[in-house]
Amino acid sequence: MIFQRAALREFAHAAAGVFVALFAILVTTQLIRLLNQAAGGKLASEAVIALLGFRAIGYLPVLLSLTLYIAVLMTLSRWYRDSEMVIWLSSGMPLTAWVWPVLKFAGPLVVGIAAISLFLAPWAMQRSEEYQQQMEQRDDLSRVSPGAFNESGNADRVFFVESAGGSEEKVKNVFISSMQNGRQGIMATANGHTEIMPNGDQFLVLERGHRYEGTAGTAEYRVMDFERYALRVQTKEARGFEASPRTLPVSALLRNPQPDYLAELLWRIGLPLAALNLAILAIPLSFVNPRAGRTNNLIFALLTYMIYNNLLSVSQAWVAQGKLRFEIGVLAIHIVMFLLLVILFHRRQNPLAWGKLKWR
Repeated sequence: MIFQRAALREFAHAAAGVFVALFAILVTTQLIRLLNQAAGGKLASEAVIALLGFRAIGYLPVLLSLTLYIAVLMTLSRWYRDSEMVIWLSSGMPLTAWVWPVLKFAGPLVVGIAAISLFLAPWAMQRSEEYQQQMEQRDDLSRVSPGAFNESGNADRVFFVESAGGSEEKVKNVFISSMQNGRQGIMATANGHTEIMPNGDQFLVLERGHRYEGTAGTAEYRVMDFERYALRVQTKEARGFEASPRTLPVSALLRNPQPDYLAELLWRIGLPLAALNLAILAIPLSFVNPRAGRTNNLIFALLTYMIYNNLLSVSQAWVAQGKLRFEIGVLAIHIVMFLLLVILFHRRQNPLAWGKLKWR
């Protein structure tokens, strides 16, 4: 029908614009965080783009769900505001007639949300956490970002390297502050390089520098000159990847029905169900009185989304803590929202009956 084709076309245009805006905000905020970590030496600069991609994939289910909700809400709100919806309703078409075109538009997106939430997002989370663990296992020297103060992995040293030399093994203008046996030690040298011993231990060798050692708050300080000072770079023992529920595939979650695993499974299943509920819920929530404006209606719709999302998070937390059975948690919130959906549809289609009930 004509109204279905028009609705699907506007849904698609609105969804494209909303998704681009939300995705740009997501990428910008995540990029700022990752660049801040890279500038502080907590993250390798070459890992920024990869981590940005993995995190973007992890947030896609929520992003697509919000896009679907806003697209339907904005389209139908505009139809109410421009009195197009009044024309369709006056022709004898019920409000429930919009359920089918909304389902046709939402169906592929909900399937995509389910696929990403159940399969792709866990893989992205696993790759992201593997990168994070690799960064944490780096030795102290590899954490050094030239031109910035960097703390060692054990938080007992502060490194400053002005610049790197002609090769990766050489550094220039090195400053190291360390605490040993309650005494503050400061070393400064113009040149240094790294050496790896036969047993695999790595050392930072400082050449022709000075060491200042003493106790803070007192005048007792010693100044020593050295031709060569080898400083062992502390490295963490390599360990395997520590899997968390967020990184496990669905099959692993089903094989281990522990509270944490069931809570993660609840979240993954809940995202596509919530997206479907929200898409249909946007139909009655999109009602706008052209004379009164649509600000109040949009605020209520936004609050509805926030409450729905928070209730889903609360259900996940309660299942993880063993306070709620998985079977109840995975269905209760969606059933409640579906009942609210039915009530809102009935109210919009029978305003006179609800008006009489209000005055009684």
